[in-house]
Amino acid sequence: MYPAYQNSTETFEIYQRKGTHISPHVHTSLECVYVVEGSLELGIGTELYHMAQGDFALVVPGLIHHYQCFCEGKSRITFFLAALPFSGSFQSTLQTSCPVNPVIPARAVHPDIVYALRTILASSRVHRKNPIPYADVMRQAYLQIILSRALPHLKLTERPGAESDDLMYRTVSYVAEHYTEEITLTGMASDLHVSPYALSRLFSSVFHMNFNQYVNDMRLEYARYLLENTDQTITEAYENAGFASQRTFNRVFRDEYHMSPREYRAAYRAASEQ
Repeated sequence: MYPAYQNSTETFEIYQRKGTHISPHVHTSLECVYVVEGSLELGIGTELYHMAQGDFALVVPGLIHHYQCFCEGKSRITFFLAALPFSGSFQSTLQTSCPVNPVIPARAVHPDIVYALRTILASSRVHRKNPIPYADVMRQAYLQIILSRALPHLKLTERPGAESDDLMYRTVSYVAEHYTEEITLTGMASDLHVSPYALSRLFSSVFHMNFNQYVNDMRLEYARYLLENTDQTITEAYENAGFASQRTFNRVFRDEYHMSPREYRAAYRAASEQ
């Protein structure tokens, strides 16, 4: 997340950012993804879907997904997450079904989808400074417009079962629930009733990173969200994201974004005000 922020209690979240790698994660929100510029790779389970400029994708709750960006030029992606109950009459369908292919190509994306996402994003930026009356009502209405325009272009199939018995699903769910706490590979293995070796092998073979890198990715993504969307101090942000020290946070942050957290926040706010 979380991201998609996997343990978020927010009703709606929307943000636009540069295309980047986001590790496998799972959450209870419905997620809409729109490629404003550039390209993006969307992974769901073991499948990878290419998204070009203007493409739209719908990720239903409870599915492990991740993002990769190999775009050499400029990229901008809009992510819109919404609690499933706000999908209205679409809720039962989205609880029991998922798209065979979640991506709608640009030529088939209805202009209403693009307009709805732009309006929600603009209202969200204004809302941070001046709360908008009935903002959630407006977002819910636009969400249902998005779904009414998107679902006719998506072939739906029954959701895969037995997710709770799948080690990858349980691993991602566990980290999503506990990454802001102090967790270890051995402690996690004990809680999941598997060997540390089995978990370590899963991270290296499926996620292509070790346990510490994966957890730090989750923490970094959440810390970035806090820097962009709250007035928390940098200390509060890294502590709330689960980092044990500012030194570790600064190192991981600079490795990913090539600037300090303070510089990143300043640059983000300056860009948002343009």
